[in-house]
This record gives sequence, C-alpha cells and structure tokens, in this order.
Amino acid sequence: MVYHAFVDGQEGTTGLRIHEYLAQRDDIEVLRIDVDKRKDPAERARLLNAADVAFLCLPDVAAEEAAALVTNPNTCLIDASTAHRTAPGWAFGLPELAPSQRELIRSSKRISNPGCHASAFILLLRPLVDAGLVPAALAVSASSITGYSGGGKKMIEQYETSGDSGLASPRPYALSLAHKHLPEMMTHTGLATRPIFMPIVGKFYKGLSVSVPLHLSELKAGTTPEAVQGAFEQRYAGERFIRVMPLRDPAALADGYFDVQACNDTNHVDIFVFANQSQLILMARLDNLGKGASGAAVQSMNVHLGLDEGKGL
Repeated sequence: MVYHAFVDGQEGTTGLRIHEYLAQRDDIEVLRIDVDKRKDPAERARLLNAADVAFLCLPDVAAEEAAALVTNPNTCLIDASTAHRTAPGWAFGLPELAPSQRELIRSSKRISNPGCHASAFILLLRPLVDAGLVPAALAVSASSITGYSGGGKKMIEQYETSGDSGLASPRPYALSLAHKHLPEMMTHTGLATRPIFMPIVGKFYKGLSVSVPLHLSELKAGTTPEAVQGAFEQRYAGERFIRVMPLRDPAALADGYFDVQACNDTNHVDIFVFANQSQLILMARLDNLGKGASGAAVQSMNVHLGLDEGKGL
C-alpha cells in the first residue's frame, strides 16, 4: 500500500530532513506544493486534506492555523512545533515514553513531535519518576549542549558564513529561565516542580546531550546508582532506538571526555549513569535533527500507520 504524505513547511531544517527520509521509501508518495503557492491557504488546505499523514514544520502560530485547515477525519497531523505538545487531544510522539504510548500514537490523528532537548530530558527522568526513585516534587536542574542546526536556517547561516569570533566558544542561552520546552518537560515526566534548564549551543552542526545532576540523598531512601541503572534497563528493555549504556560506562570515560556527537546520523538515544557513592550525573545523547526532530516524526508516522517502526530510519 502507498500512503500520501505532505510536509507543510518543507523548506525548513526539519521539513527538508523529513523529505530525505521519505525519499528513500517506496511506500510513501510525497505531495509537493508549488513554490509560488506555499503561502496559499487554499492550496495548503487541499494538500493537507489529501494526505494520509501531514507534517507541520512551522512556527507555533502557523502550525495552529494549519491544523485548523484540516477537515478530513482521515488525515493524521504530526506537528513539529511546540504548539500542541501539552494540548488535550494530541498524543505525544515519543513511543518510548510509556508502555501505553504506542497505542495512543496509533489511534490518534493528532500527534505532537517532542522537542530535541525535551526528548533527552524526558527519557532520563520519566522512568525514574514512574519507579518512585525520583520524587515528583524534586527540584531538578539540567543543562544541554547542542549543535547550531537546532536554531534553524538563520542560526546555521550565522555560524557558517559569519566571521563573528564570539561564535567560536559555547553560548549558553534561555537565561530568562523560560525555555519553550519546559512545559513538555514537566508534563511528560510527571515532575511537579519546574526544572531549571540551561541549554548551550556549540560550534558544531548537530548532536545533543542533556545532563541531569542528582544527589542520591534527595532520591527515594536507599536508592543506589545500581537501582537507577536498573530502572533504565527495565524500562527500555527491547527498545530498538534506546541504548542503556553500562553503569559508569568505561568506553565513554576512556579518554576523559564525553562525545556529544556519537549518535549523529542515527535515530538512537544513548542513556548513561555516571556516579560515585553520593552523586549521579544522568546523560542522554541524540542527533537533534534525527531522534530530536525529523527522525522522531517519521518514527511516529510508522507507528501510526502500523508499519515497521524503524522503516526508513
């Protein structure tokens, strides 16, 4: 069977990468909009309603407007913006979130694609909150280092064509403590206290790693590094795209530095627990353009259509 897919916002970083994934497929026919009609509401509505799956790779307001154009009950929307990530009636497009999540994605015609930082953070915290090891009320902090492609075309151009010497060093941002991923980071982990989150953009194209430091004394009484490692291994057993690395992974520590880009060009997430007897650093790395954006969207499409989850990935 051949399915029809449409990417609204096909010229953006996420949209272009989705096109690359779908171009490899013989079971997907991509519907394309003429360049001069990209902002024509009637033509966009026609293509959105002609699609089995439509990807919204748009700013938040434009994504909300596009969703309102869909009247075909058979069209499944997968929204890559932040507009619907905590909205009622939208399934969160992270199949590994919980045992019931794939069924929600299969049955929903409205799927919100997770943010890149949020994906890594949620995959680190949700299993521990569910297991009762991390109290929901715990005040958690996290940092993330990411490649500049996460900032879209404008930031990519800035890094690749500007002679600004200030771009050579890492740049912390979102210092107003109001990063747009925070609502989904709370909603989909079960945390009741707003995390403190600081992302950092570096002078490399892609790759992302989120780090969460924890004191064992703040966790459930008696929690050990081995218990945390075990919670990850139990939750992600059998998951195709989640790899739980060995406790205090010797390979990652071999040269003393962590490779943020080791999952690039894959749909994998690597989960790490580094620990001493009183403290932990949880780390998750992924390709911010793959599992952190376009790969996740295609994975959700596969789940929704009942196809092999890893097809084309």
